[in-house]
Amino acid sequence: MKYDFDTVVSRKNTSSLKWDVREGELPMWVADMDFKAAPEIREELQRRLDHGIFGYSVIGDEWYSAICSWGEKRHGFKIEKDWLVFCTGVIPALSSIVRKLTTPGENVLVQTPVYNIFFNSIENNGRRVLPSDLVYNGNDYSVDFDDLESKLADPQTTLMILCNPHNPIGKIWDRETLARIGSLAKKHSVIVVSDEIHCDITDPDKRYVPFASVNEECRMNSITCIAPTKAFNIAGLQTAAVCVPNPVLRHKVWRALNTDEAAEPNAFAATAAIAAFTKGEDWLDSLLLYIYKNKQTVKEFLNKNIPQIHLVPSEATYLLWLDCGGLCENADVFQSFLRDKTGLYVTEGSHYGEAGRRFLRLNIACPRETLMDGLERLRKGAELFISNN
Repeated sequence: MKYDFDTVVSRKNTSSLKWDVREGELPMWVADMDFKAAPEIREELQRRLDHGIFGYSVIGDEWYSAICSWGEKRHGFKIEKDWLVFCTGVIPALSSIVRKLTTPGENVLVQTPVYNIFFNSIENNGRRVLPSDLVYNGNDYSVDFDDLESKLADPQTTLMILCNPHNPIGKIWDRETLARIGSLAKKHSVIVVSDEIHCDITDPDKRYVPFASVNEECRMNSITCIAPTKAFNIAGLQTAAVCVPNPVLRHKVWRALNTDEAAEPNAFAATAAIAAFTKGEDWLDSLLLYIYKNKQTVKEFLNKNIPQIHLVPSEATYLLWLDCGGLCENADVFQSFLRDKTGLYVTEGSHYGEAGRRFLRLNIACPRETLMDGLERLRKGAELFISNN
């Protein structure tokens, strides 16, 4: 089946977080896609809708089977049914886990620049964000293992939230890196929570490595959050899973999610997830190729028209990390200027920690026509910014 990613679908007046913007603005910020969900998913949801009764739901065997089969087929990771717990979203899961597995005032380590809502899940629960900045060499990122170990060794550090693949830099952590992180975390009695919500959005020739698949040490000292929501554009249906091989940790997570009432599915949550993981693979492969071509378009456009902006190499996600150091050291200023002068709405890198201050994050999960509109606005904004400075 040929899938259509080129048609522009208006999302105005649909109560869309992304598109609730001023007239004339083009939002390319928050991480949801401007593509319709796979027709296979929509057909299953329509069948569920046509049933007409939407009472309380439970999670059946199909849900477990779909996730386990997907993990093994797509990622070479054999997940056991007993490891899985349903939850309404990765962020609710993270917040519940932080509350259950740490105490107020303790450190939760994150590798910055990193997804900004991690900070909220930590700080809103009275814990302390402990950043370990990734090393940026002007082109790519790596882990500062000396800094990481020194902060994991702090007795106040009891939890680490790993982003795998890493948002916003689009990095797939290799097996050796993950093993070393796992070894250090185990050595210093720090539990690793791995957010792997972007795991299915990789370049066509790339595959991510599940943290829990690396070795027994990683598997038994980790909690993994997964969901079909990013890859299949169904975030509004609130469907995710937590995978916990260690039975002691799993019981704590199960208690946390149920205490916070984050483990009860709505009437469409399981239907959408099952359809995505059992019928959505062809659509996803087509999507990944389309996003990859969008990445190449951005790279070529920047090289030709805005050489002052460097595209950090991306292997995963549909979020591009733009180094604006050739224009200014504080990209917050440029982001505000862009939105004011051109209507292009992207995310300032400082949202992801001080290490992101000179960057912008650009969402390219959109039809090519929309992408080119955004790139032309970026070019115009950069030219105006340069002339004004």
